[in-house]
Amino acid sequence: MKYKYVAMNARNQKKEGAIEAESQSQAVSMLRERGLIVQDITEAGNSDEPTSIWQMDIGGDIHTRKIPEKTLLMFFNQMAMMMKAGINLSLAMQILIDSEKDQTIKKIMRELNENLYNGFTLSQAMHNFKGFPDVYLSIIEAGEANGRLDDAFDQCYVICKKDMALTGQIKSALSYPLFLVALVIALIVILCGFVLPTFKDVYGSMGAELPGLTLALMAFSDALIGYWWLFILVIGAIVGGIMVLNKESQEFRMGVAKFLLKVPLIGPIIRQSSLARFCRIMSTLTDSGIPIHKSMSLARDAVDNLYVKDCIQFVLEDVQIGVTIHEAMAKHTVFDPILVSMIRVGEESGMLGDSLFKMAELFEAQSDDSVQKLTDAMTPIMTVVIGVVVGVVVVAMIMPMFGVYSVIDSST
Repeated sequence: MKYKYVAMNARNQKKEGAIEAESQSQAVSMLRERGLIVQDITEAGNSDEPTSIWQMDIGGDIHTRKIPEKTLLMFFNQMAMMMKAGINLSLAMQILIDSEKDQTIKKIMRELNENLYNGFTLSQAMHNFKGFPDVYLSIIEAGEANGRLDDAFDQCYVICKKDMALTGQIKSALSYPLFLVALVIALIVILCGFVLPTFKDVYGSMGAELPGLTLALMAFSDALIGYWWLFILVIGAIVGGIMVLNKESQEFRMGVAKFLLKVPLIGPIIRQSSLARFCRIMSTLTDSGIPIHKSMSLARDAVDNLYVKDCIQFVLEDVQIGVTIHEAMAKHTVFDPILVSMIRVGEESGMLGDSLFKMAELFEAQSDDSVQKLTDAMTPIMTVVIGVVVGVVVVAMIMPMFGVYSVIDSST
């Protein structure tokens, strides 16, 4: 039987390879005789068998690979549970390595574990991977410093879970209007591209005089049918131009960020979710003993909207020269008066983390309500829009019928 193994030699160098043995225990014994400490060993199996998609290694540098949020969530949750159960860090990592199916994630965990054996702290080892956001690294580093790594993993789990929920809210809030707009566009294309041409031939054969509305829709139908490629080209050029501007122009990104905050129904969701994320992370970091300046900097980087992030940066600069947080926030309208007041209470009472936590809960609740309002409002609005589109097309098709009747009457 052939076994694949990952082992460490006497110089703490990683060795990977394959070995023939009658059993896994015999393979381990043979490797120990060679002076190797086995970290992972699996049966090689038949090379002709197809590999599961979960067992495929898609290659690339694992240090720059993005780690999915769901994977981070599971990692933090499992580590928190094992730390609370009294399992030491290295053994907990080994348990996760043995249970992980994704080969890329397994490689990352193996290297983390190797660095732990070599004397690095977990936060130091995680700094080598861009897949771990700085927010989590700071919390884990603080947990290592105060000896409460289990609480640190718990805090990371809560932040990751809330962050995923907020991201899901924004996606659902924006995807529903986009779906309805796409539905209206598809309806216009079907009516003008397939329905109107049929009526055009009928009216043309009868010699009826077409009203202006019908002629306009017929002209648009002809343009859509004859120059559909031009429509696609123009739309592609617009989308491509927006993508280039968004990548290259800071002013454009800032303008879009400000505009989104002013859009009815959508703007409140973006602002509330951004402030909820800021308050949640800031609360966790300050309670972990991380300095205010660093906490605010990390919380700022976690905010998606560029304008809100810019306002937080101005607040941070004021705080660094001695201005209180609530005074600095009061200069920017993006921060609610209640947020400013609660932070003032937190600063004066020495319970800033608790105040920020309460505001995070409030903004998350407001964001939920705003998403529901958007969903409730978009359905009747888009129903009216679809009704108007269909009504205009129907009227344009019916109006020429009166001309047909006139032609028939005059001929009789």
